[in-house]
Amino acid sequence: MASLKEIKGRIASVRTTLKTTSAMKMVASAKLHKAQGAIGNMLPYEKNLHDILEHLLSACAAKKSTVSNSAFMADRDVQKVIIVAFSSNSSLCGGFNANAIRETTSVINEYRASGIPSENIIVYSVGRKMAEAMKKLGYPTPEDLNAMSGHPDYDKANALAKKLMEQFSSLEVDKVELVYNHFKSTSSQPTMRETYLPLNLQSGSESDASSDYIIEPTPEEVIEELLPKVLSLKIFTTLLDTNAAEHAARTVAMQTATDNGNELLEDLTLQYNKSRQSKITSEILDLIGGSLQ
Repeated sequence: MASLKEIKGRIASVRTTLKTTSAMKMVASAKLHKAQGAIGNMLPYEKNLHDILEHLLSACAAKKSTVSNSAFMADRDVQKVIIVAFSSNSSLCGGFNANAIRETTSVINEYRASGIPSENIIVYSVGRKMAEAMKKLGYPTPEDLNAMSGHPDYDKANALAKKLMEQFSSLEVDKVELVYNHFKSTSSQPTMRETYLPLNLQSGSESDASSDYIIEPTPEEVIEELLPKVLSLKIFTTLLDTNAAEHAARTVAMQTATDNGNELLEDLTLQYNKSRQSKITSEILDLIGGSLQ
């Protein structure tokens, strides 16, 4: 059985840890509130932009006209692929990073099983944890994108989106996929896998196509302008989504750690009190035994 001194030392250590986890939970909760507001404001805008594009595509389909930016929507046999994988820069967020890394590894293995060689699979890692894991697997990121993970920035997201669009439209790669954790709720951050390029926009319904909209200058020119914006916005939205999911995962992880710490503290305190009582009782018995001799 551990001595009173050892138990007392463990109690002090747990109390120190509890202060840390409680503080980290409060910080993560505050950051989550801010990130939740950012993604909550962005998603309706992104949805409306997609709705506009779908209507414009319907109008073009009705007139049997071609879209000049159809290069972003061209399906072709996949010989070379880019995977943009998102994670956090730091740990202590439960299974957040492990889930994203596991899904990314699964996607890589799927492409390799389909006959695509490893050198034709490029992984852009957004986040230090993902970059470290992919480097160990032999897929180092072509550039350092870690700053984007900690602080989502539209200009940096736009720069990455332009690079991806250029590589796809110039036929350097045939497909671009995104792997990230989606913020569904504070307790749920499912891992998502989405095709980024080619862009898949459903043409709207017949009623949408026949709606009385006035479009200037032409639907084709508006689509040409909007398509790159939609693709840039998607990268930025994914960054915001991942950021919110990270803070939610860390909030839950720190709350769980705090709860476990409190339970351990109760057990150690009870163990300390029992040991102390046992020691006092033993000393009293020794005194009584000595006085009777």
